[in-house]
Amino acid sequence: AIGPGLAAGDRTIDLAGRVVAPGFVETHVHLDKAGILERCVSERGTLEEAIGLAAAAKKGFTTEDVHTRAAATLERLISHGTMHVRTHLEVDPSVGLRSLEGVMPLVEEYRWAVDLHVCVFPQDGLLNNPGTDELMVAALRRGCRAVGAAPYTDSDPHGQIDRVFAMAREFDVDVDMHLDFGASPERLDIEYVCEQTTKHGWGGRVTVGHITKLSFLEPDALNRIARRLADSGVAVTVLPSTDLYLMGREHTRGVPRGVTPIHRMLPAGVRCSLSSNNILNPFTPFGDGSQLRMANLYANICQAGSPEDVAACFSMVTSEPAAMLRLRGYGVAVGNAADLTVLDARTTVDAVRQLAPVLYAFKRGRQTVTRAAVQLHHP
Repeated sequence: AIGPGLAAGDRTIDLAGRVVAPGFVETHVHLDKAGILERCVSERGTLEEAIGLAAAAKKGFTTEDVHTRAAATLERLISHGTMHVRTHLEVDPSVGLRSLEGVMPLVEEYRWAVDLHVCVFPQDGLLNNPGTDELMVAALRRGCRAVGAAPYTDSDPHGQIDRVFAMAREFDVDVDMHLDFGASPERLDIEYVCEQTTKHGWGGRVTVGHITKLSFLEPDALNRIARRLADSGVAVTVLPSTDLYLMGREHTRGVPRGVTPIHRMLPAGVRCSLSSNNILNPFTPFGDGSQLRMANLYANICQAGSPEDVAACFSMVTSEPAAMLRLRGYGVAVGNAADLTVLDARTTVDAVRQLAPVLYAFKRGRQTVTRAAVQLHHP
């Protein structure tokens, strides 16, 4: 129930006017390769270097190692009020299914605090990496809820996209691709993904992540792409920390941000989310798993300062990604699951502006997080 003067149960918590919000939703995080900074010496900070360093480190992954690091990272997310997670997980001949075997047990082990879904994808190529296709199929047979792609690492980008859609249809799963990750608007694949989404009737079940190339488009061109995405039912995820860290390395001044202003796509009807992506690895040597931090960082980068724009940033870590994952019973409303956070702020807009900590979290009505509010000791 929600309302004034309700009869208390066994316990009452006085929040002193603080805001109660739904749990945060993380649609794009790599639990399998989080926390490997001590194994990788990054000198250039480029995407190519990060892929190479991660590929080398991946060869030494064990199931136990992945499980330990992924669990620690998942607990960071939980501590910041995240209650739904789609993790992107790599399979290829170098790592086999070891990462999958390390992450999958977490689905049940952490069900008390978070709903975890696995999206399997080929980071190092699919058509040009023999053996990867069979491993992706094996992972889907083991219960992965989505299939992903990274066409820019493949010898035939559209061929990889076609194959991924075929897998999605065969296993009736959603599609979530890394797409159009680059520092210029040339050779966009997003229109082809929209075509394939419409062709196969997969509208509402396809998401594309990064899309940094769109940040280099003129406003009219970006608006046209937004209408195309909305019409085909393709959602977008921007990864502010990673995109900001990796983009523009070749510039010595006037460095471009490389973060697409997706809040401008919301009025067109595009589903939009913000996510952490990588945490403490060569792709992003930072991160604490806070979705509110991603909303604040994005608002700074994309100069989204009006109350309406800040509210949109909050929606892109809550209701928007919830719709993207097709969650049922999400939100603070009678009859929905009691997945709730208490933020140390009066409003959700204030929470984004001030990076308000999560003081309490409840998953399905059970308390999962407690964080003491700060106290100042005046003389």
